[in-house]
Amino acid sequence: MTGTDITNTPPSSEPTAAPHCGLVAIIGAPNAGKSTLVNALVGQKVAIVSNKAQTTRARLMGIALEGPAQIMLVDTPGLFEPRRRLDRAMVHAAWGGAEAADAIVLVVDARKKRREYLEPILTTLATRPERRILVLNKVDSTAKEPLLVAAQELSAAGGFDEVFFISALTGDGVAELKARLGALMPEGPWHYPEDQVSDASERLLATEITREQLYRQLHDELPYDSAVRPESYKVRPDGSVEIHQQIVIARDSQRPIVLGKGGSKLKVIGEAARKELAELLGVRVHLFLHVKVEENWADSRDLYEEIGLDWVQ
Repeated sequence: MTGTDITNTPPSSEPTAAPHCGLVAIIGAPNAGKSTLVNALVGQKVAIVSNKAQTTRARLMGIALEGPAQIMLVDTPGLFEPRRRLDRAMVHAAWGGAEAADAIVLVVDARKKRREYLEPILTTLATRPERRILVLNKVDSTAKEPLLVAAQELSAAGGFDEVFFISALTGDGVAELKARLGALMPEGPWHYPEDQVSDASERLLATEITREQLYRQLHDELPYDSAVRPESYKVRPDGSVEIHQQIVIARDSQRPIVLGKGGSKLKVIGEAARKELAELLGVRVHLFLHVKVEENWADSRDLYEEIGLDWVQ
């Protein structure tokens, strides 16, 4: 899916529509497809995607255009029962992303038959003043009748104003949802230039892309007690970008998993991340990764700030 390209609109004698701009919070349980939806609405990748739950950690904003409307999409961490400090920070970031939103979109994996995990989310949503939109995702692999039943039950529980059936992966229904979100945005000037697709700094986006490759390349071998810390990001005189990052793990026994034999696994992770960054930035990228063991990194206030999370007691 691609956003409307307003730069290529042919001249018209019609008066130019007044600009509209607003904030939409995308929330949901882990692995519901929130990041995939944000990317589809923006028209290009701005959020990392993984089949692992709890991939998104910080609030990342994607910026989509729909006619005269600029839609600021907050891709939030998944909402779940927090157990660790990192979990609490992620849930705090998710609900924080919904503050002052013009609309809240709850993304639900339509394939899941048991939905008890949604009860605390629905209870909180029912008392929220923002416009609430229910999005049943992954409908391309779900029978129609159960979908309608789920929509009715969830709508009643969460007090939703509207329901959409989509597949963020294939794009089915995304254009209709985007058009509706654009129509809901209040009149006002755009907050970002028309060619900007995210509010994330290139430095933070670079760490997110490396973390995505960390999950993708290691599959189930490395648990979630890992992070990618940005060290330096500088433009060389020839226009290429030099990036240094630190992969932080909790135990020394995890080092061989990340490094691989003779450093082969780390090389694969780095090369995949470097290629994606070069494509994203449009310049040559020099990416340098090294691994550090830091047993209590999840309690490091400085690291939370570096990866875009608030420190939560």
